Amino acid sequence: MSNPKKKKNLSGTMGLASSVFAIFIGLIFGFIILLLSNPAQAVPGFFTILTGALTHGIKGIGQVFYYATPIILTGLSVGFAFKTGLFNIGAPGQFIVGAFGAVYVGIMWTSLGGVHWIVALLAAIIMGALWGFVPGILKAVFNVNEVISSIMMNYIGLYLVNYTTKTYTPLFNNLRNESNNVAVTAQIPKMGMDKIFAGSSLNGGIIIAIIVVILIHIILNKTTFGYELKAVGYNKDASKYAGINEKKSIILSMMIAGAISGLAGGLLYLAGSGKHIEIVDVLGSEGYTGISVALLGLSNPLSVLLAGIFIAYLTTGGFYLQLFEFSTEIIDIIVAVIIYFSAFALMVKMLIVKYQVFKLEKQEKKEEKEAARKEGV
Repeated sequence: MSNPKKKKNLSGTMGLASSVFAIFIGLIFGFIILLLSNPAQAVPGFFTILTGALTHGIKGIGQVFYYATPIILTGLSVGFAFKTGLFNIGAPGQFIVGAFGAVYVGIMWTSLGGVHWIVALLAAIIMGALWGFVPGILKAVFNVNEVISSIMMNYIGLYLVNYTTKTYTPLFNNLRNESNNVAVTAQIPKMGMDKIFAGSSLNGGIIIAIIVVILIHIILNKTTFGYELKAVGYNKDASKYAGINEKKSIILSMMIAGAISGLAGGLLYLAGSGKHIEIVDVLGSEGYTGISVALLGLSNPLSVLLAGIFIAYLTTGGFYLQLFEFSTEIIDIIVAVIIYFSAFALMVKMLIVKYQVFKLEKQEKKEEKEAARKEGV
């Protein structure tokens, strides 16, 4: 009889190996780019990428966690949807409408006192969920490809937020072409992070992000609800035959994914770090980076957490490349190569796992025949 535990362990080991391989190739490729750009400074520039985030000690580490907070959640959003058979490329749109919901409450609802920041985050979650609901219901009811509808919702969200922010006077700073500051009561509490990572922009958002990661991990792996969502992703027709409401599951999957991305926007724009909604025709990079984080973390919530921190670490180190007259866009190239090879390594992983499972099952059948022969004797 086949051993599912061995197969699961084998798959997990190969998944980790594929991610490490992708990171290694990406860093090597980045070094080659540095070498071609400026051979004399390639080695110190590469060393800066690897260690730049530690330049300011504990403050630098705090900045890594600050940059990681939103991309952990957008990565979790994409990864959660993928685990349930959906590709949530709408994370950037959900992120910005969630940010708008948080900023609106943060500026307008100033009488809420100590619960102000909580209500603002709830607004971000609700707005993100609503933005995920549209592609979810289109997919469930009309079988519209969620990639196409999500991309459309991204730009609808972007321009709707731009228009609303710019035309609603209390929200808009005309001199700076961006949203006004949120009230102090709407800013995420530090939760002790200012003591541990003194001088950094980090606050309690990282704690909230980690809690959400753990919660999603439990939902996907320890609950009947999570099992049903994954079952619909694996086979919608079989799930329907088994009595699972596949349309409801698809809608809920996209709404939960949207809520997570919306929360990411709320945590970033309520961080009290000077971040505002800018009236530009470009979607926030945090949403698209989340796709990279999900791919690198193989959509596993705990791996996504580590992938988000790693990408933030590289990004923080890349800021210091300007000291060597390198463009910070080199980090984007490295991340892109890592993601490319993550996809390639994932394909190789699947082939290797299938081969290893085949060998494992062959060995188990051999052992069963041998055991049966001995019993016959």
